[in-house]
Amino acid sequence: MTVKRGAILIKNGRVIDPFSKTNAILDIYIEGGKFSKIGKNMKASGAKVLDAKGKIVLPGLIDMHTHLREPGREDVETILSGSIAAVHGGFTSICCMPNTTPPIDDASTLDFVLEKARHAHCNVYPIAAITKGRKGETLSEMAELKSLGAVGFSDDGKGVQDSLLMRRAMEYSLMLAVPILSHCEDESLSAGGSMNEGYTSTVTGLPGIPKESEEVMVARDLLLAELTGARLHICHVSTKRSVELIREAKRRSVKVTCEVTPHHFTLTEELVKSFDTNTKVNPPLRKKEDIKAIAKGLKDGTIDVIASDHAPHLSTEKEFEYEMAPFGMIGLQTTLPLVMKQLVERKLLTLSEAVAKLTTNPAKILNLKKGQIKVGADADLTIIDPKKEWQFKSEDIQSLSKNSPFIGWEFKGKVTWTIVDGRIEFEDK
Repeated sequence: MTVKRGAILIKNGRVIDPFSKTNAILDIYIEGGKFSKIGKNMKASGAKVLDAKGKIVLPGLIDMHTHLREPGREDVETILSGSIAAVHGGFTSICCMPNTTPPIDDASTLDFVLEKARHAHCNVYPIAAITKGRKGETLSEMAELKSLGAVGFSDDGKGVQDSLLMRRAMEYSLMLAVPILSHCEDESLSAGGSMNEGYTSTVTGLPGIPKESEEVMVARDLLLAELTGARLHICHVSTKRSVELIREAKRRSVKVTCEVTPHHFTLTEELVKSFDTNTKVNPPLRKKEDIKAIAKGLKDGTIDVIASDHAPHLSTEKEFEYEMAPFGMIGLQTTLPLVMKQLVERKLLTLSEAVAKLTTNPAKILNLKKGQIKVGADADLTIIDPKKEWQFKSEDIQSLSKNSPFIGWEFKGKVTWTIVDGRIEFEDK
């Protein structure tokens, strides 16, 4: 339930802020939408007091890769409904991808999105299209879109197939000081595929998508980033070789960052044998060896960000045969639980290391003044109960769509409060 912005005093929570390397029991006083004081044994007359004893207080989580479907598919998701799902999942800031109808490729569509974002329950930052219509033929008016509020550029859902056009996009992005967020897919290799190519695709009879369709474009874009000096961010990395290519490029000081989704570090192609279309994603679920390589990349810093790639679809769309169903699953409410379950509980990452990939790192990549807890900064916080055990149920889903393979999963660690600009936007009752 949203309350009016007022003074809030958070007492006795364990504050973990990777940016300042803070890990201590502290009180936080919020006033006027900003962090006003941080210390111990604080009192504040008239403030709403949140007892965070036994809780973990984090900088507001940032999801730099979501699909909100508005404009064009408001039956599937809206900016408002997506923002509600976001705060339930602990996210205080999300970035919406431009594969809407029409795409976010001109000033009027961007203005529409920004107007809708003003009524959202969290901060919403638009990613604009690299090319007009996301057709990969002509660059969008990148300078104008950046001046109006675009924080990055991507044709996500489609890879830019023309190498010269991608080079030009990178050169423009360098002048604009924004990143290119690349969907790495060679469509001549992936065309018609439904799942990862290999033994399992042969057994199921489903057409395969070879891992090389991703890796070829990762290699190309790394070379173009090296050529131009532009900042490249590679979306939803899913293969062992992609991780290795990015690691090698970082050693050469290429300005590259990348992200992985929870489903790509959790699920394997074996699940596709169930023909559950909620397992159909792009890039597809890969092999155990890829998950192992992703875990290593998360640990050694090759992979900078964890992002949901929240991609809602109606059940009527997902009920088609596997080959005919659309790619994508929702993820705003399961990203943090899966990070806790798959990475933190298994000691693959410390909580601070994991939180950095959900806060400080995406903020730095996108030049957002978010992702840290310090006096004077915007009061965005995610407070979790690390011991609370719960089950993700269909009726808990706040998105307009319910296409998740994680329904029924058991988790430990739940969002207690989500605070955005000093407002309590979610409270677990």
